[in-house]
Amino acid sequence: MKTIALSWRYLVSRPLAASLNLLLLSLGLAAITFVLLTRAQIDRAFERDLAGIDAVVGAKGSPMQLILAGVFHLDVPPGNIPLKAVQALAQDARVAQLIPLSLGDSVQGFRIVGTTPDYLRHYGVQLAQGKLWQAPMEVVLGVGAAQATGLQPGQAFAGAHGLGGGGAAHAAHPYRVTGVLAPCGCVLDRLVLTATESVWAVHEVGHGKADAHDDHDNDHDVAHEDGHEDEQREITLALIRYRSPLAAVSFPRFVNSTTNLQAAAPALEITRLLRMVGVGADVLRGFGAVLLLTAALSVFIALWNAVRERRADLALLRMLGASPARLAGLLLCEALWLAVLASVLGLAGGHLLTGLLGFLLQAEQSLPLTGWLWLGVEAWVPVIALGVAVLAALPPAFSAYRVEAGQLLNSKN
Repeated sequence: MKTIALSWRYLVSRPLAASLNLLLLSLGLAAITFVLLTRAQIDRAFERDLAGIDAVVGAKGSPMQLILAGVFHLDVPPGNIPLKAVQALAQDARVAQLIPLSLGDSVQGFRIVGTTPDYLRHYGVQLAQGKLWQAPMEVVLGVGAAQATGLQPGQAFAGAHGLGGGGAAHAAHPYRVTGVLAPCGCVLDRLVLTATESVWAVHEVGHGKADAHDDHDNDHDVAHEDGHEDEQREITLALIRYRSPLAAVSFPRFVNSTTNLQAAAPALEITRLLRMVGVGADVLRGFGAVLLLTAALSVFIALWNAVRERRADLALLRMLGASPARLAGLLLCEALWLAVLASVLGLAGGHLLTGLLGFLLQAEQSLPLTGWLWLGVEAWVPVIALGVAVLAALPPAFSAYRVEAGQLLNSKN
């Protein structure tokens, strides 16, 4: 205990050098912690939101854009596709389930998605308040959208044109909230869900196609049943689940080569995306490693100089009966103090950076990240800190161990 207390006193006796070493170690550990937290949460979010979705069908364009828009709602879609073509795909023997999605409007930045109750069942989401929509112009809110907008069941709101918010409001055709979904930790938490007919009603009226319905107080007769109307209807994209794994080989090729639509495989595109994200993570990890290497060199120089500066103290300790091992342990303890403090600051800094990024992404209704998540792999962070500190302290500690008391007393700076 005396060795530990004395090493602490030696450490704080040189505040400038100690602060620099602590800063370098902490920054390196914070960078590594940040990479671990963000990569783990991004991987979990992708796996959770992609579960059970084998293909996304939409307008021709970028497959990555189609996946980001249709599965994660992080991008704008390439365009709309004919409802009739989607209905034909739903009858394909390789398709077990097709979930239509219609995008175009938002409320306070949260996307309004026209779909069917199958979308909720796909993610296993239950209602926390109210009830599911029963007719067009009724909506249920994801828990994140409800908390951010403050909307409650029974309240009405007008959607704004565009997916980013700030567009022209459809004030003449308000939506009414009927329910709020329970938290699922999935993409539905940040969406506003309604019937597909709601999106058709709002945009057809906006283009003068359904003016005859303006005076009917949204009596839900906007969903025309005649074939002529169905031919003109459009949706944005469709999420598809295959009947068997063999469909993954033939279905996308069939859609891309024989129709005006595009089929994108989420697993393939997300693998590409994670590979690109991984480059940035590797760069940040490399930056952390450079900081740790610099910190190790700095600790080594500081402790080596400490041996030279404290020769009189070390000689006195030897004369008082301290063994060579005790002197070496004194320097090691000083380095371990740095490692312990840097571990605490590095972990705290990594979580703080992750929480800050999550706050910024939340403002954009993007991927959910939190700094409150603790991973088992983070246990390696203090191990790394201790390893760096010990390796840096070993040469000075060995030097102090080998020097005799007489040499210490007779040596000069």
